[in-house]
Amino acid sequence: MKTDPEPLGIRPLIPTDASAVRDLYDRAADFVLLESGTEPTDQMVADFFTDHPPGSDLAASCKLGMFLPGGTLVAIADMAFGYPETDDAYVGLLLIDQNCRGVGLGRTFLDHLTATAQARNGTRLLIAVLDENTRGRAFWEREGFWLVQSIPNFKIGLKTHVVHRMWRPL
Repeated sequence: MKTDPEPLGIRPLIPTDASAVRDLYDRAADFVLLESGTEPTDQMVADFFTDHPPGSDLAASCKLGMFLPGGTLVAIADMAFGYPETDDAYVGLLLIDQNCRGVGLGRTFLDHLTATAQARNGTRLLIAVLDENTRGRAFWEREGFWLVQSIPNFKIGLKTHVVHRMWRPL
């Protein structure tokens, strides 16, 4: 059943938040299965804290969490800077608890990510969405993102995808 949570706030995540991130991955296992063909693992959580696009600086990236008033982590985002172009911000992941989708958390988080990218003088915000993730693509399109390119044969875990790179100006 959908809830109508009111976010406490968004803050940077650090490796000591790994258990909360793992709990969220478990509550968003439908996306993990869609993306990788497997159930969530501790390695996926470790990778969340260390992954970044080629040529970007891990130290400059934002690993963020959205928490409810009771302290429950309900969404995470990973945004890198300088990829694919110097002035770009790239959202590599926006993952929301399955029971909290459709109530505006994605838009709230995206507004925060946009403001962060603008504060760092970004000129474009880019994302990548899996072809299978039709709800995700509809969200990004509603938020004003346009298709830049489609990348076939993109392997994640046990699955091979068509990935759509999308962007909007900042």
